[in-house]
Amino acid sequence: MGKQRHQYSGEFKAKVVLEVLKGQRTVNEIASRFGVHPVQVFQWKKQAVEELPRVFADRRGQAERAAAQENGANGNAKRLKQLRRSKEGA
Repeated sequence: MGKQRHQYSGEFKAKVVLEVLKGQRTVNEIASRFGVHPVQVFQWKKQAVEELPRVFADRRGQAERAAAQENGANGNAKRLKQLRRSKEGA
């Protein structure tokens, strides 16, 4: 039988990546310390670095878009009610 894959928590991955980003130890030392393969550590680091811009993205734009969508949905609901009323009255 093959070796079972291990699933690591996000917290564990973050801890490993933070150690790498500190730059105080080599990736091989960190991988050995945490019991993971060095290639896995490089992959987690790459993923973290790629995701960082989204973490610090301006969220005001997201809030404004969400509000506009909600207002649009509310407006559509109001129009639907008006149409129903006009059909009931006709």
